[in-house]
Amino acid sequence: MRLLSKKIGIICLLCIILTACSTLRYKTLVSENSSFRVKSLVMHFTAVDYATSIDLLVNEGYVSSHYLIPQSNDPSYPNDKLEIYQLVEDELRAWHAGVSYWQGRTGLNDTSIGIEIVNIPECMENEAPHRLALYSHDKLCTYPDFEPKQIELLVALSKDILERHPDISPTAVVGHSDIAPSRKHDPGPRFPWYQLYEAGVGAWYDRQTLAKYWHKFSKYPVDTSLLQSALSAYGYRIDETGVADQQTTDTIAAFQMHFLPWQVSGTGDASTTAAVFALLEKYFPKKLENLYARYNRALALEQNTDSSYQQSAHLNRHSQIASQFSLSTTDNLTVANNRRSFKSYIGQGEITIEPENAQYADIFINGEKLNITQPFVETQYRYNLQKRTVNGTNTLKVDNILPVNSAVNISINYPTLSEYGNSPYDFAAVDELINKDIKNGFPGASLLVIKDGRIIKNTAYGFKTRYDSQGDQIKQARSMSTDTLFDLAENTKTFATTLAVMKLVSEQKLQLNSPVHRYLPEYMGAGKRAHTVEDLLSHTSGHIVDIQIYKRDNSLGEHFFSQKKLFTSELLLTALAPEVSNKTEQAYNDTNFMILGLLVERITGKSLDDFVENEIYAPLGLSNTAFNPKHKGIDTSTIAATALAGNTLDGRVHFDNVREYTLQGEVYDEKAFYAMQGVAGHAGLFSNTHDLAVLSQLMLNGGGYDKVKIFDNSTLTRFTAPTFAKSHYGLGWQLNTDNSSALHFGAYASPQAYGHTGSTGTVVVIDPSADLAIVLLTNKKHSPIDGTLDNIEFVGDRFATGKYGDVMTLIYEAILHNKK
Repeated sequence: MRLLSKKIGIICLLCIILTACSTLRYKTLVSENSSFRVKSLVMHFTAVDYATSIDLLVNEGYVSSHYLIPQSNDPSYPNDKLEIYQLVEDELRAWHAGVSYWQGRTGLNDTSIGIEIVNIPECMENEAPHRLALYSHDKLCTYPDFEPKQIELLVALSKDILERHPDISPTAVVGHSDIAPSRKHDPGPRFPWYQLYEAGVGAWYDRQTLAKYWHKFSKYPVDTSLLQSALSAYGYRIDETGVADQQTTDTIAAFQMHFLPWQVSGTGDASTTAAVFALLEKYFPKKLENLYARYNRALALEQNTDSSYQQSAHLNRHSQIASQFSLSTTDNLTVANNRRSFKSYIGQGEITIEPENAQYADIFINGEKLNITQPFVETQYRYNLQKRTVNGTNTLKVDNILPVNSAVNISINYPTLSEYGNSPYDFAAVDELINKDIKNGFPGASLLVIKDGRIIKNTAYGFKTRYDSQGDQIKQARSMSTDTLFDLAENTKTFATTLAVMKLVSEQKLQLNSPVHRYLPEYMGAGKRAHTVEDLLSHTSGHIVDIQIYKRDNSLGEHFFSQKKLFTSELLLTALAPEVSNKTEQAYNDTNFMILGLLVERITGKSLDDFVENEIYAPLGLSNTAFNPKHKGIDTSTIAATALAGNTLDGRVHFDNVREYTLQGEVYDEKAFYAMQGVAGHAGLFSNTHDLAVLSQLMLNGGGYDKVKIFDNSTLTRFTAPTFAKSHYGLGWQLNTDNSSALHFGAYASPQAYGHTGSTGTVVVIDPSADLAIVLLTNKKHSPIDGTLDNIEFVGDRFATGKYGDVMTLIYEAILHNKK
């Protein structure tokens, strides 16, 4: 404290000397165009004890503050009585805010007063060692309460400061986390902002106003863009991106620590949005007017969009056709306007018709007029089209709608799968090949084939579990069934991540040609700023093909070791540099899709498994497609086993926490299991042949199935087109562009065929030119291992069934030549 008194004495002496020495005389005219320098009051906790605080804030260094309030139970505090210490005079600049922003001002050191309060949160580092200090989110902290005496002194000091600096408005009394949300968490969620407000310091919302907005927003949520704009209007620095990106998560968490400390989640729920709007109504009513008007316009548009369907809720906007047809006196394009095409199959289809002020209309399916009672007397009509539809493209024509300016609403759903009672195709050669492999030691397989909307083959072979952990055959091996689930491995890329991205693109929530850092702002450096979403999907980003991040001795060094999803995500987005320049080569790798999985999570604000399971699979009625199935109530006895000795390669490999038991219901892929806790963009999904058949038919239908539309046909076309001339990659999908991928697609698949494979023994072929899809799931990795560590081979990989191409070829031959 002597040093502090000495510094203050020197400052006073200098002031006296300068005043005494000044001989300049000047006249004063008081300008109306002036204000006080100090605009904000910023609260901090020190995170260290009193002695350390003095050393950091008083002795020469890099940080300071205007005031310091000690803590009484601090052993390093030398006095019995708590006192307020001024370290820097109000009119001088203290270095307490750093890079900061509040209500249009940057660098708040110039325009604020800072108060430090001794308070020490207890934090523990993430368990994985050798962390990079990338984000404070890598710590788990518990925050102690502030002492009542500290808050008593703080209130008195704050009121004194506010009296002397009248330009500090209630909304400009903020925490360090408010002005730098991505860097700071202080003064933390235990800071008593409401207690200060009750004493006349700072801002708070009115409860009745909060309740008003909460009821409204619970029923009709505010979108991310509007919430970002509202937070910006209150004072936070946040860009309106329309996605729940990292800046948004950080800013919402900072807001919640200030105004909703009992629910610091970083997500913009109804109560959080209501609090922002309640504060704006109280302190910035003009700003609120524009924002609330914007909210009501969006709500009215949504309700108006819905209103045309209120009289006929069965007319699903997500149907294949969901259109209103009318004949206007000014319409010169009725021929084009009143025609549609739709996909169907022989024996399928239903049309729903609802007149809207129309008394009469002629409706034709494939040129045949429907026999509808005329004039219209019912509010809706449903007609079975089973005798009128054909396989493939069908036509709808609506004509002679009377009276003029009336309309009819028509919906036709997407096709669904049905089964042949007895398949018209002879698959004996396929059965012979697979059964021969089973006899010779191949573990098991499940095969499903769909053609023209019908399941023409659905067969299980071999065993779910055949070998024990030593590679010996089990006496009572468990037979394979057609509903068995399999570890899809890299097929996760297509049937989880790519489908998710296709949905977001179709809904205009994601743009393929946008830079990745637009959605993941921390994805920067080493040329990554140029990477687009499309570069990741097409494997042209130049990222390392395979980084064994789950092992300490990975190729990038121990600092790239992670077995925690949070830290893995940070490494992938902030610290990983590409191996080669963007777009210089096309190299298939998992890293691209690990990043894409994080991108989906950031845009949707949900985990990848939550999003695909609830937004894609559940609406389609798929209950056997999931990440981490054994943690989601799925019986592991229904899941095919994979590796016999976990990830040890039969004892050849060892690393931290390596699994040594036979895997069943746990993803085999090491990066997905260890580094991403089973949910990753490149691996981790489990499914069976039936569910994958539905997803394949979804693709053949152009993006919809029954009453559900996941994406539009234009999105499908873009994703299944070659990214380069003769490229075998679309966006996410593997292509058979020049008939040269026989190991995957067989000898007869068309150049329009696409699909994907998985290293655990799974393959899907979708061939729109033949209206055909083949799903072959095997557990070929559930087999003994031969070879040295440099030349490992699973015995299951040796069989034709595990190499796919022969099975695909025989299936095509059966369809092309071997009808019964």
